[in-house]
Amino acid sequence: MYKFAFIIHPLDVQDVARKFPLARRLPPGWVEKALLFLPPVKVSHITDIRSPYSQTEGWFVACPLTTRQFLHLPEELVIDRIIRAGRLAERLGAHILGLGAMTAVVGDGGRTVAQNLSIAVTTGNSYTVATAIEATERAAQVMEIDLKQAKIAIIGATGSIGSVCARILAKTYPHLVLAARSRDKLERLAEQIKKESPAVPEFTTQVKEAVKEAPVIITVTSAEEPLIEPEDLLPGAVVCDVARPRDVSRLVAQKRDDVLVIDGGVVEVPGEVDFHFNFGYPKGLAYACMAETMILALEGRIENFSLGKELTVEQVEAIKKMAEKHGFRVAGFRSFELPLSSAQVEAIKARAKRKKAV
Repeated sequence: MYKFAFIIHPLDVQDVARKFPLARRLPPGWVEKALLFLPPVKVSHITDIRSPYSQTEGWFVACPLTTRQFLHLPEELVIDRIIRAGRLAERLGAHILGLGAMTAVVGDGGRTVAQNLSIAVTTGNSYTVATAIEATERAAQVMEIDLKQAKIAIIGATGSIGSVCARILAKTYPHLVLAARSRDKLERLAEQIKKESPAVPEFTTQVKEAVKEAPVIITVTSAEEPLIEPEDLLPGAVVCDVARPRDVSRLVAQKRDDVLVIDGGVVEVPGEVDFHFNFGYPKGLAYACMAETMILALEGRIENFSLGKELTVEQVEAIKKMAEKHGFRVAGFRSFELPLSSAQVEAIKARAKRKKAV
């Protein structure tokens, strides 16, 4: 049996306080300074993942840095901390390591980490793309949006997830709006898409400009703070938020009951999986990036898989087939970690129709 490990980290100081209540009484800067002295730690043993063909088990390993620290500390220091977490995974007996949240973003997308470990490494980004596209297509269908006619905005389009997501969507859906910080990178991506597909995508460096005209949005940035606020969205919009930390403000859930925001990349894991750790979802559900690591272990594909800043369409198609083989499925709609029933979605659609009619 091949085993895996997956690196997690606190998104912010509030996450640290859930584990260490004393942190609530300290200034955030003090808490982050204390984290610099903490070694990586085994968080939990993950058991009972079984497909019709094989089984696996693994571990959550924590790299104790917050999102802000991942983005602002010296890159060499951050990568060293990730490597140290990877070496703990090696000692635990893992054959393949998944990089979660910001550990998959900093540096060169896991390549340096892989070079310094004796086990395989993946970011999980390929399966994240596959599930985000599937979930978005389902949501658009429920909300009666014709994706071949609608504008689809990709926020964070030049990143490893966003770029391949845009390239895959462009083969079927022609009206794309690409948004990212670098105009040069956007131009290069748009030219690549024109060569590969009939689509002629628009692009902008202004997120709000992209969002305000798009009834369908997939957002996958590595921003520290939310980028999409309640006033930015069209009535009836579908937003698939793949980013962690989230790109969509929680105020959207409070103030816009006429839009459908879904958590991207949430899947059902085969077997009776027990994570022995609460990361916000009910038993049996996991993020797609976690699931990719499990899938590769089940398949015996102990190799570096989704690494670097550029993914391939072939990688996305390959991991999707492996996932289907082993019984992984995109979960039902969830919004800000909470399940959405069919009745709730229908109510959102009805309110959107009324608002559009005004």
